[in-house]
Amino acid sequence: MALELTDANFEELVIKSDKPAIVDLWAEWCGPCRMVGPLVEELSHEYEGRAVIGKLDVDSNPGITGKYGIRNIPTILFFKNGEVADKQVGAVPKSVLAAKLEKLL
Repeated sequence: MALELTDANFEELVIKSDKPAIVDLWAEWCGPCRMVGPLVEELSHEYEGRAVIGKLDVDSNPGITGKYGIRNIPTILFFKNGEVADKQVGAVPKSVLAAKLEKLL
């Protein structure tokens, strides 16, 4: 299951992680976010133990949303060694997300 990320736990779970991380920035009211959400859940099962995969609600977590300049959702940030290594804006097929994650493993 994808982790529920917040302003409070983001640094501990994503920035300090020794594994690559995918962060799905989304909101309840966002239609395309609801299309991407299940794909992120599937990836969280497929990459369990190899990557950190989480979801961050932009409405509830303005700190992280502002820090990374998120203006459009869904935005998926890919982290490696605490830094943004890649980014995907908008709904895309799962294969696109998996390919970006594979490059970081």
